[in-house]
Amino acid sequence: MVATNLKSETKSLMDQRAATEAEMNALIETLTGPGGPGLSGNLTDSEGFPRSDIDVNTVRTQRKRLTELRNDHKDITDRIQKNIEILHSAKLPQNANTKNQGTSASSENHPMEVDPVVRIPFAMIDEIAEDSPAAEDGFQLGDEIVKFGNVEIGERLQERFMSEAQSNQGCPVSVVVNRRGALLNLTVTPRPWRGRGLLGCHFRFL
Repeated sequence: MVATNLKSETKSLMDQRAATEAEMNALIETLTGPGGPGLSGNLTDSEGFPRSDIDVNTVRTQRKRLTELRNDHKDITDRIQKNIEILHSAKLPQNANTKNQGTSASSENHPMEVDPVVRIPFAMIDEIAEDSPAAEDGFQLGDEIVKFGNVEIGERLQERFMSEAQSNQGCPVSVVVNRRGALLNLTVTPRPWRGRGLLGCHFRFL
């Protein structure tokens, strides 16, 4: 019963996270679209007055809301991860007992139970430069990175991610992204280009 309740709670949290991501993506697209101020662009002109080409109050409200959503997203993701860890801990004795009963029986009974662990995103793309490797290889704003090469959710994410990109410079890297609720397999090649970095996009680690 406890496991059932925990699974139900985790599914509800995943639905909440999807709704949060949808609102975040809409705000990011608005702020970074043509003529937009960006996620952190200056709201004053060269003389220190509020910019006349944008609605400064609206932009401030949107940026504040985006910050709130990012904090909510992190909290929800942390709760999902803890729930999944508890579910897997509860499963271990059962898996040990059924180990010798044949792989077909265990896969019939638990075909997807371990899957959510590798489906937890660890970073979101919130900026992409034009003509960058990320743009040319198919990344989009709002894409959530589930797996980048050998990097999945865990500790020292930013360090491991940067190391993976640098060590694969000029080589295709397999990437799994969550795009508006659908998992996609992409391939990106970290490489020098006219802009900064090897990918030309900004990752916000969750």
